[in-house]
Amino acid sequence: MSHNRQVKLASRPQPGLFQRENFAIEDTPIPSPGEGEIRIRVEVISLDPAMRGWVNAGKSYVRPVGIGEVMRAYAAGIVEESNHPKFAVGDAVQGLLGVQQYAISNGRGLVKLDLDKAPIERWVGGLGMPGWTAYFGLLEVGQPKEGETVVVSAASGAVGSLVGQIAKIKGCRAVGIAGGPQKCAFLVDELGFDAAVDYKAENLAADLKAACPDGIDVDFENVGGDILDTILPQMNVFGRIALCGLISGYTASEAPPGPKNIRAVLTQRLRMQGLIVFDWAERIPEAIAELGAWHAEGRLKIREDVQTGGVDAFPDVVNMLYTGANNGKLVLKV
Repeated sequence: MSHNRQVKLASRPQPGLFQRENFAIEDTPIPSPGEGEIRIRVEVISLDPAMRGWVNAGKSYVRPVGIGEVMRAYAAGIVEESNHPKFAVGDAVQGLLGVQQYAISNGRGLVKLDLDKAPIERWVGGLGMPGWTAYFGLLEVGQPKEGETVVVSAASGAVGSLVGQIAKIKGCRAVGIAGGPQKCAFLVDELGFDAAVDYKAENLAADLKAACPDGIDVDFENVGGDILDTILPQMNVFGRIALCGLISGYTASEAPPGPKNIRAVLTQRLRMQGLIVFDWAERIPEAIAELGAWHAEGRLKIREDVQTGGVDAFPDVVNMLYTGANNGKLVLKV
């Protein structure tokens, strides 16, 4: 390969899905690492719902991607050249490498990967940021206790599918909310959820109540909107809501209305807390060790939806996140 193909943000998207014109695909020279730096050949790119928020102007937990900058993305690859004492040529690493074929890094934020334990795509999926999010979000924010009922929305997605399984490992009843009978069957039959509720069946409140006869102790919330509004009245006293995402509003043409049932937070004395995985950055090795052990024991099943086409496919493939077309953790092979 004689050049570095990159996807850069060309314009901020209007409400709705990404459009191809929001991105520019450019060929640039392959970069050389300076002192204390390494060059990484990117192998796989993690596609995450948060990407839609990363390109919006305005205050957030990270600054927005700038116009003309390489699109932000977690990715994994192989060190090709190293001027860094802690990284050798051939090391597999993961970090914020961007949507491009090659990346330069000073090593900060990089995680070394053991490809003998899992293939590289798994390190941007269940053993990567989605896994860390599920691990810390559920255990630190949701704080489930044995015998409690844990509900997770977008349960067949990269994070939600892991949350339900971790809840089971911790002795809880796991109930997933997903769209369509195929995804619901996957949750119960393959991942071991106790029950799954199809929000597309248009009977969400009654179906959720039937699946949670003792009420809901922990809600791991990825969707917001009507789904959160349906969950709130069914929460038990002193329940916990781990607010991980609000994907129902990521591509909306206007801001969705606030929860109509917010009164339940008062009457049920609920605790709702947002979570960003970076808050536990120093504990990532702990999450990797636990998730890896559960996976090796067969207690944590992980599925990736690996798409091909290289970085050129990014503008189209990324929208699968917002239409529900992916089946497992969405990964783009470079």
